[in-house]
Amino acid sequence: MAPSAPELTPYDEQHAITYMRLLDAESDNADWREVARIVLGIDPALESDRARRAYDSHLARAKWAARHGYRDLLRRGWPKGE
Repeated sequence: MAPSAPELTPYDEQHAITYMRLLDAESDNADWREVARIVLGIDPALESDRARRAYDSHLARAKWAARHGYRDLLRRGWPKGE
């Protein structure tokens, strides 16, 4: 599950590329099962509930970060090593 804190977390910073990939996949109308398997590394055929929860929580966090979380990055800058 992705975080739900009201600010960017270290987890968010580590998964920024994942979030971008999820947003791209959604804009391309990709099937959530394919995205869960490819982007999140969870096989929905084997772990349907877990895959769906992970997909939903990470996509919601990606949308939050795109709308609000980026402000934290603007204030403090992109993490070192990126």
